[in-house]
Amino acid sequence: MSEAKIRASQKALDFILPKITQQTVLGIGTGSTVNCFIELLATHKNAFKGVVSSSKASSDLIANYDIEEFELNDVNSVSFYIDGADEVSMEKNLIKGGGGAHTREKIVAAASESFICIADQSKFVDQLGQFPLPIEVAKVARSYVSRRIVGMGGLPKFRQNFITDLGNQIIDVRELDISNPKELEIKINAIPGVIDNGIFSINKPNEIFSD
Repeated sequence: MSEAKIRASQKALDFILPKITQQTVLGIGTGSTVNCFIELLATHKNAFKGVVSSSKASSDLIANYDIEEFELNDVNSVSFYIDGADEVSMEKNLIKGGGGAHTREKIVAAASESFICIADQSKFVDQLGQFPLPIEVAKVARSYVSRRIVGMGGLPKFRQNFITDLGNQIIDVRELDISNPKELEIKINAIPGVIDNGIFSINKPNEIFSD
């Protein structure tokens, strides 16, 4: 684990620990920084009830620490959702989905009372778009969605040999103008066949912790 990721994770853990009880359910995101957070969280597993995970990869790691996992459908509330990001703007807009879990991540984030982002300084940018934007698409719509994205000025690339946890495919898009993240998030999601895209602007993090 990098020292930067450990420091960001520890800050987030220090923030939530005084605010949780043994009835608290936490939301857990996906990625290498979140893996650091899970390892730190595991030493306090008796301080909360359990977690809702946003991906199979995180679920596998959570299981290694004997932390109880719940389905989102089976809990009444999620107090904090903790996740990383591939890019973070100064306005707290994010790009996520490098690991292909952004749809589930967005769902759990939206269902949580507070969204906490943990990221090292290398993820901070003046404007989103250096990292290719992941778009989860239904298999039958991949080419159609790609043509629509080209019409918007983007350069889509099919993510080969990858299927999301929800059974869909991903196209990664470069060259899009993301100067208005919220508008673009809505516009892309309005294309038939798009499941969700990796812009997190409608539901920004409440807190961001970095190294």
